[in-house]
Amino acid sequence: MSLAAVPAAADPVRAIVERVRERLRAERADPSTDPELAAHIARAEVRRHSDFALARGAATIDDELACVREVIASVAGYGPLQAYLDDPTVEELWINAPDRIFVARSGTPERVPLALTDSAVRDLVERMLHATGRRADMSIPTN
Repeated sequence: MSLAAVPAAADPVRAIVERVRERLRAERADPSTDPELAAHIARAEVRRHSDFALARGAATIDDELACVREVIASVAGYGPLQAYLDDPTVEELWINAPDRIFVARSGTPERVPLALTDSAVRDLVERMLHATGRRADMSIPTN
């Protein structure tokens, strides 16, 4: 199950992502232009979560470095797709439906074990279009 498919209350990583986004907004920082600040805030929020969890006897984040990478991918990258986009063996990635995502490696398509929510797909499309200076809405279809 992907980060985008889990309610925030049930997933501490999702809650950390939201806190990082809030802090970046408060500081008026763009994680794509200031990745060091985003990474610093992500590390601080992961540590903060673990400290609170330890104090309350709750579960901590087992792999803090992996959690920071996931948070950064969600905030500054393309969320659960970022690992595939960073993989040099992936030649192409396509989404046929929120739960039908494929990559091509060496010309061979393979389905990836990932399911997104409809809103996560919309967010990803908007983020990708924003990077090209375009936008999509009901009045401006993407042709």
